[in-house]
Amino acid sequence: MTVGIAVLGSTGSIGTSTLRVLERQRERFRVVALTAYGSADRLLRQAAEVEAQFAGLVNGEAGASSQRNARLAVGTECLIEAATHPDVGIVVNAVVGAAGLEATLAALRAGKRVALANKETLVMAGELVQAAAAEGGGEIVPVDSEHSAVLQCITGRRPVELRRLILTASGGPFREWSVDQLPSATANEALRHPTWNMGPKITVDSATLANKALEVIEAHHLFGLGYQAIEVVVHPQSIVHAFTEFVDGSVLAQVGFPTMELPILYALTHPQRVEDTGTKPFDPVAAGPLTFEPLRYDDFPAFTLGVRAGATGGTAPTVYNAGNEVAVQAFLQEKITFGAIGDVIRAVLDAHEVSPATDLETVLAADRWAREQVEELCLSR
Repeated sequence: MTVGIAVLGSTGSIGTSTLRVLERQRERFRVVALTAYGSADRLLRQAAEVEAQFAGLVNGEAGASSQRNARLAVGTECLIEAATHPDVGIVVNAVVGAAGLEATLAALRAGKRVALANKETLVMAGELVQAAAAEGGGEIVPVDSEHSAVLQCITGRRPVELRRLILTASGGPFREWSVDQLPSATANEALRHPTWNMGPKITVDSATLANKALEVIEAHHLFGLGYQAIEVVVHPQSIVHAFTEFVDGSVLAQVGFPTMELPILYALTHPQRVEDTGTKPFDPVAAGPLTFEPLRYDDFPAFTLGVRAGATGGTAPTVYNAGNEVAVQAFLQEKITFGAIGDVIRAVLDAHEVSPATDLETVLAADRWAREQVEELCLSR
């Protein structure tokens, strides 16, 4: 019996990679629902190709007619409708940014497995997400390569055996830039990631190292470790995705050439592994020498600000995430400089009065407030 899949954000980088994986695994999975933000034509082509029952467009008009086997829904509600579709067992949440939160909560309350590529969900509302999973019987399986690596290393182990995590970071396109060069970096330069092919927002996040801060917060919620037990090291080759240290001092690492298709497949099949011929075999010689460097905390303030917000808790991570999203968009639109991204994030965090993130309304209110504040800050620069 095949398992029904919903892919939220199907036209993005993770979404298209997911569909490639699912094409090779047709005997195990079938695509039931797809959603996209605004690429109506591409979404409908995808829906026709996989014979999806449901297609949802978050930002658009229903002018495009329904395909033979797919009904086109329009509006933000389509994310929740796809995530809770009765024929769906696994939801791949590849939506970028805060927009993916409510769909994750709805899917977990409906008892679905959420293959989570939308790290902002856990950053904004980790405690609410865990409560939703407990309430509905759903589960979260990470798609990020680093968190998938940790999961693969600890599956079958007791939580008390885990002592420390070391997540790896490529260092992004500016790893070798001096602190004097960084403030004037352009959007085109920030989008030239040396090892990964990703969407523009996450690529800029990799350049500022904000993405790694988001991953530290996500790891805290996924694996139950304190922030002092989650470290980051720069690894330019992106071959080792994470190190896991156990209480006896043993360290396991998961390695592989940079590709998102392996962690996507594992998120769909965890804890089992299935045969897949879509990725090239690992070759240690081809991987070449592996090097590791300390992270330059002072030169990339977005990382330190994010981890500090995560440790503060409450609505601080929500404000950090929202501030970063707006600042990155402003940078891509050439409204602010690269160096200003960290400045505006720091300013909005300093101005925020942290409160407990005990309900969705509080989280969403903090998110809205932070976005408004950062938009004003960007306009005034």
